[in-house]
Amino acid sequence: MKISKRSIFRAFLAAGLCWAGMAMADDHFSTATDPTWKAECGSCHVAYPPQLLPAGSWRALMSGLDKHFGSDASLDPQTAAGIAAFLEENAGRDRSSSRTPALRITETRWFVHEHDEVPDRAWKNPQVKSAANCTACHIDGDKGNFSEHNIRIPK
Repeated sequence: MKISKRSIFRAFLAAGLCWAGMAMADDHFSTATDPTWKAECGSCHVAYPPQLLPAGSWRALMSGLDKHFGSDASLDPQTAAGIAAFLEENAGRDRSSSRTPALRITETRWFVHEHDEVPDRAWKNPQVKSAANCTACHIDGDKGNFSEHNIRIPK
């Protein structure tokens, strides 16, 4: 039986992501569900799987909802506290040496590595608009499935 370099690399990557607190099965993030998180966060963008950022990043994001990437995403205190608790409880591990928490998933090493082959023209496509618009290319991104087998890059 011959094992390809790509298979070895994917196994190594999967082990590394599991070590970093991210469950991966062909880039499908097993994520806990919370209806309030799904409804509130998913009303404006993909309700990003909590494993994509460490707890410190989620704390920083949730404490600045009034300035959430240029929008006021404020929630009532009880709702915000419930979502924050859910995100922190299901967060990935912080393996960064940086003292500043990552606030953008698109700037994490994992994201940059997984998207390094995406041509610049794809990011500039009006149907994509930004790297944060996962569902522009990942058909089941809203379900936590970011498999390379379910990609449709808009023309």
